[in-house]
Amino acid sequence: MEAQTLVALPIVLAVEISTGETPARLSLSRDEAAELAAHVAEDLHKLVPQVAQARLALAGALFDAAELLRPGFPVWATLDELARRVPRGHLENVVAFGSHEGRMPAQPLEPDLTYADGPMRFLPLSLLVPEALAESLSEQLEVELVGRGEAGQRTSDALIRQLGIPLEHVRYFSRNDVLALTCVQYEHVNLAPLWILLEAALLTPYREESTMSARGLPLRYAEGKVHAQSPDAWLRSQTSESAQRAHDLAGIVFELRQYAALLDAHGVPLRLEGNNVEAIEGGLIEHLAEVDPGFDPPALFVHEAPGLGVVALTVAQRGEGGAARALAHGYPLASQSLGALATLLAERYGTAADLHALGRVVLDAQGRLGAPATPLH
Repeated sequence: MEAQTLVALPIVLAVEISTGETPARLSLSRDEAAELAAHVAEDLHKLVPQVAQARLALAGALFDAAELLRPGFPVWATLDELARRVPRGHLENVVAFGSHEGRMPAQPLEPDLTYADGPMRFLPLSLLVPEALAESLSEQLEVELVGRGEAGQRTSDALIRQLGIPLEHVRYFSRNDVLALTCVQYEHVNLAPLWILLEAALLTPYREESTMSARGLPLRYAEGKVHAQSPDAWLRSQTSESAQRAHDLAGIVFELRQYAALLDAHGVPLRLEGNNVEAIEGGLIEHLAEVDPGFDPPALFVHEAPGLGVVALTVAQRGEGGAARALAHGYPLASQSLGALATLLAERYGTAADLHALGRVVLDAQGRLGAPATPLH
C-alpha cells in the first residue's frame, strides 16, 4: 500500500570536481553512503522543512548527466524501487545504498567508466513523498534548490574526504535543473536539434518529434529511436556543384558521429531512414542492390575527407565501360568500428575486405556516393 501512495521526487547532489582531478572510484561504500545521506537529510530539512515528511533515498554513486538522463530514468527508477522495499522508519526514514565488495546493489546504479572524465558528477537522490504533499513539496524544491541549494559544510567535507580529491562546488539540483543544464550545454556547442530529440525521448516518448541538424540533415524521433536521413539520400536533395556536395557530405557524417555518440550515452538508438538499413555497433549500413553476376566482382572503396579521415565505405561493381554500380554504403560512426564494418560488408557481398582508398569523396554522375569508373592500381 505504501509504495502505491508515495510519489517520488527526483533530485541530485551535483559535484564539480577541481580541474585536473579525477576520483579514484565512482561509488561509495555502504557506510560512506549512510554517512553522506545523514548530512544530505540535514541540508534538505534546512532548505525545505517539509522534507521531514518524506523518505530520503540516496545512491552512493557518481554519474555523468547522460547516464541519468535516459528514457525511463532508470537510475532513479531503480533507486525508488529499492527505497520502497525498506520498512518505513529505517534509519530515521533516510535510506542509503552503497557498494559492497565493489558493486552497487543493482546494475543501473553502477556508473559507467566510459563517462568518468567529466568535470561534473551527479549523485542521485529521491524523496518519496505522500501523494497529498507531492505537488507542494515539488514546487518548493524547484524554487529553493536552484536559489540556495549549496550543500552544507559537513556534506562537502564528507565527500572530499570520501573521494580523496578537492571539489569546486557541491550543490543540490532538481532533475528539471539537470535537464535545463544539459540543454544549455548542447545548445552552446550547436547541438540544439539533438536536445529536441532527447527531450522527446525523455519526457514525451509516446510522441513523434522532427527536426533538422545544423547542417540540414532531417532527423526524427519515433518509438524510442532517432531516425536520420541517410547521407546518400541527403546527397540526392542537394543542388550545389559536385565538389561542394562532397565537402558538405563530410560535414553531415561528422554530425552523425556526434549525434550517435551522444545518443548512445543517453541510451537512445540512432537509425537511418529506409527499409534497407542496418545498424551495427559503431556504424550504419545502407543496402542498395544485390550483386549482379554480369558485372565485375564487388570491391570495397573508402571515401575520405581532410580532418575527418574515413567518411564512408562503398561496395561497388564495375560493368561494361568501367561504370561503377554501388551495392551498399557503410558509415563508421566510431573510430574502432571501421574494421568490423569492412569485414561485414565484404562477407555480405562476397568480396575481400581489402580497402581501396580514394583519398577523397567520390560522387557518381547523379551526385551520389559512388566509385571511380576506372580500376585503381
